[in-house]
Amino acid sequence: MTCSTALPGLTARLDKLCYHHGGSSLPPDKPHAFVYFVTIHNGSDRTVTLLGRKWVITHGDGTHLVIEGDKIVGETPRLPPGEQFSYNSYHVTGDDAVVRGCFHGVDETGRKIHVNLAPFELRIPPGED
Repeated sequence: MTCSTALPGLTARLDKLCYHHGGSSLPPDKPHAFVYFVTIHNGSDRTVTLLGRKWVITHGDGTHLVIEGDKIVGETPRLPPGEQFSYNSYHVTGDDAVVRGCFHGVDETGRKIHVNLAPFELRIPPGED
């Protein structure tokens, strides 16, 4: 098994997090939607191709949800040095949560690489629960 390494200069950041109460469009047990905007920037000296992601969401009740898969919003971005990839997605929940994320891929030599996204909180605004 080959482990991936963090590639210096490859960064991921949360640009924006928005709360939306979905009302009847969301399941009754998960009526709170959070839309997040992320940018992955390649400040390294190598071209990278991002192949997938893994999210670990820890809910207020202590349960964990792991979301793992190929691609990032249906894409496998190829980022030469200096390029970036931005996207948005969402998560629905019934309570507050903490999100940890990681993106993985390969560099131009085929080495497995990854970049972590700093944890962020999904906090339901007071009065919305």
